[in-house]
Amino acid sequence: MNKTGKWKDLVVRWARMPLLAVLVLGLFERAASATAVSLDIVGTLTSVQGILMHVGPVLSAVLFIVAGIFYALGQLFPSYKRASLHTMALDMIVGAVIVAVLSVTANSFALASTNLLSNFTSNTL
Repeated sequence: MNKTGKWKDLVVRWARMPLLAVLVLGLFERAASATAVSLDIVGTLTSVQGILMHVGPVLSAVLFIVAGIFYALGQLFPSYKRASLHTMALDMIVGAVIVAVLSVTANSFALASTNLLSNFTSNTL
């Protein structure tokens, strides 16, 4: 395989995981800027909550729009291509719904996990 094919495969792999890349960058943003790296679980959860609350609704809307475009394009092609485009559209809609639900409930998840962690850490010693 030539160099162009390797880069293309790498780009395709990373293009499939934009949310994962954003979450990883958000998690390590605080650690990279700090001089002394410490294990700040509550701060990390707050960072993840902020990322989900800001990026989640936009990502969900984009997924819905792209799914609609794929569905409409599927109507123009033969049946075998139509089936694959409709499947991709349905998968995107399911992903958009999951991202939307996580975005709406991010505050609740962060609050529950913060309470759980603070109770766990205060009762251990």
